[in-house]
Amino acid sequence: MKRPTRLSVTALAAAALTVGALAVSGLATAAQAAPAAPSGGDPTLTDVYIWATDVNLRQEPTRNSNVLAVRSTYWLDAVCQKQGEYVNDPAVGGNSWWTAVQEFSGSDIAWVNNLYLRGGEKIDGVPDC
Repeated sequence: MKRPTRLSVTALAAAALTVGALAVSGLATAAQAAPAAPSGGDPTLTDVYIWATDVNLRQEPTRNSNVLAVRSTYWLDAVCQKQGEYVNDPAVGGNSWWTAVQEFSGSDIAWVNNLYLRGGEKIDGVPDC
């Protein structure tokens, strides 16, 4: 009788270690996916992270406006956000909220749909335009 109990305890301990390792692994993956924001941005603005690749930064909050830059996995300063053209991406969903952004070193304002920014449909800490 003692042997099955010992095996059960050993199995539970192994399962706990596996779950713990998966949790730590998940945290490491999340940290890699969004590196810390580099210093140098405007401290009065909210930093936002483009999590996707080849994201168009546009002149206006619409897909038909000029592309000013293309960025991948990149940090920017968010100036404000407002609703614009609804964007539907089959891989990630749809959103009509766009954020006006600028480079940390300063640049013209460009617009990026919030689908491609960390923070959800409407990003906390970024004021409305």
